Amino acid sequence: MHVLYSVKKFWQDVPFALMKTSSVDTLSDNQTLAEMDALGRIRWAWEKYGTGLLASTSFGLQSAVMIHLVREVSKEIPIVFIDTGYLFPGTYEYALKLQEVLNFKAHVYSAKLSPAFQEASFGKLWEQGREGMTKYNWLNKKEPMDRALKEFGTQVWMAGLRRTQANERKELNYVEQQNGMLKLYPILDWDDKTTYQYLPKHDLPYHPLEGMDYDSVGDWHSTRKISEVEKIEDARHGGHGRECGLHLDVPEGTDFTV
Repeated sequence: MHVLYSVKKFWQDVPFALMKTSSVDTLSDNQTLAEMDALGRIRWAWEKYGTGLLASTSFGLQSAVMIHLVREVSKEIPIVFIDTGYLFPGTYEYALKLQEVLNFKAHVYSAKLSPAFQEASFGKLWEQGREGMTKYNWLNKKEPMDRALKEFGTQVWMAGLRRTQANERKELNYVEQQNGMLKLYPILDWDDKTTYQYLPKHDLPYHPLEGMDYDSVGDWHSTRKISEVEKIEDARHGGHGRECGLHLDVPEGTDFTV
């Protein structure tokens, strides 16, 4: 039987939260990482975990930074791209351009159901409030990412989260224990200026939508321009917060099997 998420049991009236973390075993590592620069943090992880290391990318406005840093340390680190099928055309163009410029091939993962089949089955989830958006993000982002991590046997997942991006990220540590694996944020302490200056400094191309009034870009149907919202965090995911689901935990007891 094809394994799908249960429509009936998908949502319970329990708020999602950032993935459960434990800082007890990572206190020493965080103290060490705080004294390093971004490149040093990736080198630290590569020397310590080797092929257990994986990086994810959205091919968004600032994605070239993390990809370039990772490639500077090792070209053996797999880079995973979660394709929802609803990204801006410019994002797909940028994905092809960066892979050409940086000479790598991303490992692409998508939902088990195509966008057309999802719409036929559930309607346009992004138009169904917070619950619909949460379900959409889980189907199209969280499950494919979890599948990638499992298939690669990942021990450490690197992501380009930064403290200045959202209130939910201000208290993040450089490395955290999450559901049996480590999560590393090499550019956690970078501000917007540092991030954007990195691209021309290293001759990296800008995203086609750079300078078009977007703070960040995700799916075309739920991304808004800065001028269209009151708060920056409302510009993503239909105004239901910055987090897309990749870094969120599902409430205990929720059943995703059929």
